[in-house]
This record gives sequence, structure tokens and C-alpha cells, in this order.
Amino acid sequence: MLSTYTDLPGKTAVLTGGSRGIGAQTARMLAAQGVRVCVVGRDKQALDAVVADITVAGGAAIGAVADVTSAAALVDVRAQVDSEFGRVDILGVFAGGMGYPTPTSELSLDLWRRVLDSDLTSAFLTVRTFLPILLAQGSGSIITMASSAGRQPSQANLAYGVANAGIVMLTRHLATELGPRGIRVNALAPSSILTEKVAAHMPEPVRQRVAASHPLQRMGVPADVAEAALFLASDASSYLSGITIDVAGGRITN
Repeated sequence: MLSTYTDLPGKTAVLTGGSRGIGAQTARMLAAQGVRVCVVGRDKQALDAVVADITVAGGAAIGAVADVTSAAALVDVRAQVDSEFGRVDILGVFAGGMGYPTPTSELSLDLWRRVLDSDLTSAFLTVRTFLPILLAQGSGSIITMASSAGRQPSQANLAYGVANAGIVMLTRHLATELGPRGIRVNALAPSSILTEKVAAHMPEPVRQRVAASHPLQRMGVPADVAEAALFLASDASSYLSGITIDVAGGRITN
């Protein structure tokens, strides 16, 4: 059952990585709470589909096509959001990926740099781009997307693990720096989420083994992460900042 947060209606959210998976589901669920949403991604067709889902359901949304590893592209997104909505209350820094297994002995310098750019540098650029708006308002909730691979060693490649560990520290550092300015910063660290992409590439026997490795005996779904994002976006979490929530089916990290 969808939780209800009475402070969210009328707020504005920007979500990178919003065209599919966790980002798209979070956008839909925020819009269902009365939040105006800008979804950001590289695939215009996928963004248009998310915007259509939201508007058909009575919500307000726009799409912004951008490569979030480009500072200039993000500045254009900020201008679009400012023109359409005039403010930003929630910044979801969800873009990333490229965690497929690669032995470190086979990890090229090019792949290392691409993964760090995709997952970590893009987060820094996104926050840096929208931070002036949040600082001027003196309020806002920034939600970053890490991964269980950044919390403990996993089968993901080394660059992905390092980048997502970097997201956790980026979150803690920003929370300490921005807290006195009225801005909260928290992270989500999902594990084994059955997104469309995962479902397309993971055979059923593998899904069963992955599910069995979690204490809750199932894989997560995008809505599990989106629910946690809504909590962090709302005033229900008003005294939380600098934390990482492991949305991991009971696989708790130390």
C-alpha cells in the first residue's frame, strides 16, 4: 500500500536516471503524491513514456534529455526546470549502472574511467548544478543512489564498487556541509532489484538463487526503493541526514 506524505503535494523533484527502473518508479510515485517531477535521462522515448504515465494518471511531469556526465547538459536541464517549475525541493541523483562482473585483471583503464564518470562524477555534477537553487531556498532533500556493492565486496566490478562507496562518502560529506543551510542529504543502497533490465537478463533459476540469498527470501522491486526515496524526500525524515539506507532484503552491512 502506498504511503501518504501530506507535506509532498506542490513540491518539485528532479530525478536523474528517471527513464527506467528505480528512477522511473520513484518519479511515478512522487507524482502520485502531488509532486511536480522532471525526469532526466538519455533516452527520449523512455522519458516520454514515463511522462505520459504520470500525466495520464493526473500528475505533472516533464522530461529532460541529457547526459549527466556533461556539466553543460545539466545546466540546460536546470534552465528547463527553472522555466517550468521555478524551484527544486527534491533532487534524486539516481543515474548510474555498469556494475556487471569484470575481473580486475581484465578491467581496462577506459572502463574504470567510464564507470566512475557514470556513477560518481555524474552525481557530483548533478549536485553542483542544482545546489545554488537549494542554497537560495535554504531547504531541500538530496537523495543519492549508491548500491550494496559500495557497502561490501560483491560480484560487481571493482570500479562500480569504488564508485558507489564514493557515493556514500559524498552523501556524508554533503550532509555535514549543507545541514546548517537547511539541506538534508541521504543515500539509498539497493541490492538485487528486479528492474526491467535485470528481468530481461536473469533466468528464473538465477532469480531463485539470488532471492534465497536474502533473509527476506525474495528479490526487491523498484517500488521497494521508491518507497524509501519518498520517505527521505518527505518531512517524515526531517531529522535524518548523512545516512545510507540499505534496501537489501535483510542483507545488512556493517
